Amino acid sequence: MAQFDYFVVFAEMRTGSNFLETNLNAFDSLACHGEAFNPHFIGFPNVDSVLDVTQDARDADPKKLLRAIKKTPELSGFRYFHDHDPRVFDMVMDDPKCAKVVLTRNPVESYVSWKIAAATGQWKLTDAKARKDGKADFDAEEFAGHLDALQSFQVMLLNRMQVSGQSAFYVAYEDLQSVDVMNGLAKWLGANARLEELDKNLKVQNPSPLSDKVSNFGQMTTALAGLDRFNLTRTPNFEPRRGAAVPTYFASSSAPLVYLPVRGGGQDEVMSWLKALDGAQGGTPGSKLSQNGLRDWMRDNPGHRSFSVLRHPLDRAHSVFCHRILNTEQGGYQGIRTTLSKRYGVSLPDDPNSDAYTKSDHRNAFAQFLRFLKVNLAGQTSVRVDPDWASQVKTIEGFAEFVLPDRLIRQETLGAELNALATSVGIENVPAVTPKERDDRYRLKDIYDVEIEALSRAAYGRDYLMFGFKDWVAA
Repeated sequence: MAQFDYFVVFAEMRTGSNFLETNLNAFDSLACHGEAFNPHFIGFPNVDSVLDVTQDARDADPKKLLRAIKKTPELSGFRYFHDHDPRVFDMVMDDPKCAKVVLTRNPVESYVSWKIAAATGQWKLTDAKARKDGKADFDAEEFAGHLDALQSFQVMLLNRMQVSGQSAFYVAYEDLQSVDVMNGLAKWLGANARLEELDKNLKVQNPSPLSDKVSNFGQMTTALAGLDRFNLTRTPNFEPRRGAAVPTYFASSSAPLVYLPVRGGGQDEVMSWLKALDGAQGGTPGSKLSQNGLRDWMRDNPGHRSFSVLRHPLDRAHSVFCHRILNTEQGGYQGIRTTLSKRYGVSLPDDPNSDAYTKSDHRNAFAQFLRFLKVNLAGQTSVRVDPDWASQVKTIEGFAEFVLPDRLIRQETLGAELNALATSVGIENVPAVTPKERDDRYRLKDIYDVEIEALSRAAYGRDYLMFGFKDWVAA
């Protein structure tokens, strides 16, 4: 019988983790403490502490909560999702006395379930009478990002267990309805008790087939036809290790060019240019591809060129701040926005369009965000390092696991460099780059000063060094 000090359930949203936790807690000798390391709350929403450890204390030192979990009379654990406190991941993966339980679900099912829950506002169901009806609108690009995040985390998780000589107890979503599997899991964890039946309080929210749950089911099946079904239906998978988000790459349909986007603003101009290039050559607009699809495209386009676009770190950080953090509408990171305000002292307005939000307020809030970025990129916060603000060096290093960019283009010389790139592969009648109109209420030039530049250098020192960025100058 395996002997463990504590356990972790690796899961994701809409995989049945609440149901699994409820049944684990039905065993007298087991206790699961929710999403103990969720950066936006501790354990469960509207809970102040877990095992007398507050969220402030946990954020300052996550080991404090881990120690408290280990010391409980029963075998305790918690649920951990891919975007939870990254400091905790290494702690538990390096500890063979931590039992690893991996809960998986078909990514299409979990995505559709998440979309319905977001549309209806119903995340749990205890009484069928209270069930809210809703359908999911399938977004192919959004799903590609969802799938890539899940698979990347599963591959990393599998690899870490392989190199450390550990194993995990795998549970599929469908297994959750088996009392025998639940009892087997309890036995593996070291519990002696057995359940006669599963907890019946939580109900399956959307038991109907996908065709009844997705409003644009036909479009979904067409979009999924080009994906590797083995990646879709089984995790962990044994694809080559990767840190590159291949579904976000954009291959031209008429020119041997593939764009590797560095997120954080500026992509729209390049995407529009590539589509205009395809149109000028008589082709249909290019598309984003799976790994296998991009390999096929490379084989069909000998002499192809891959490229990426670098942006000044300060300009990029300000764009992300405006469109992801300051923004309270679609596209804004509402959860992270709230956490930055409550946990990290970033003074964000309820309404960024209000006259009460002054240029001075904007400058101070952005400066606070830059201070947060410094500690976040150093792995010292409970908030994920989002691709929108990850360092450009790290992003390009990730590209190398699939393809290295032939050319790194600078945002400030984008038009001339794209024209030269297209000409170098024999393209004539190259379209001009159309600058994207910026709608930021306050521009970077309105708030720029020596301190803002210094804070940017403190956060993105390696980008400045490796790519030779000088102090920002307004265009």
